[in-house]
Amino acid sequence: RHLLDQRTAELLVHAFVTSKLVYGNSLLYGLLDVEISRLQKLQNSTARLVTRVKGRVHMKPILRQLHRLSVRQRIIFKLLLTTYKSIHNLAPTYIDELISIYKPRRNLRSSDELLLVVPSHRHVRTPTYGDHAYSAAAPRLWNNLPSIIRHAPTVNQLESELKQYLFSSDM
Repeated sequence: RHLLDQRTAELLVHAFVTSKLVYGNSLLYGLLDVEISRLQKLQNSTARLVTRVKGRVHMKPILRQLHRLSVRQRIIFKLLLTTYKSIHNLAPTYIDELISIYKPRRNLRSSDELLLVVPSHRHVRTPTYGDHAYSAAAPRLWNNLPSIIRHAPTVNQLESELKQYLFSSDM
């Protein structure tokens, strides 16, 4: 590591580790904390490698300095990004079919809030694991976002605002 500058180390870590860590991570929503902590330890060790931090240092500020979300936040980020793309017809149709926009029967203040229908437990096969399914998790997470984020005009703006929101929250 002492032969590489930070930028080169970041590129190598991203190419060989981080890209594998974040690939398909929206599928990991609802994973047990034990499993998430294993992935988080891997991410923390790559951050230590890049920044040359030694020993027992709190990693949250270091991850933030590297503009990296925690593993749990990254899973939520990807899930919400997929939801945004689905709402705006930028996702594959099989994903579009899993969620639906809430349309009240009469004109309410919430009509313009771009909310999603949260399926009831009757429509989910198992209440525990069914809550982890995209069709149940995405609407719950999406509806809890601030309105300004839900109404982002572009994917880039959504990514930026969502990342800031996740950095500032304890999700």
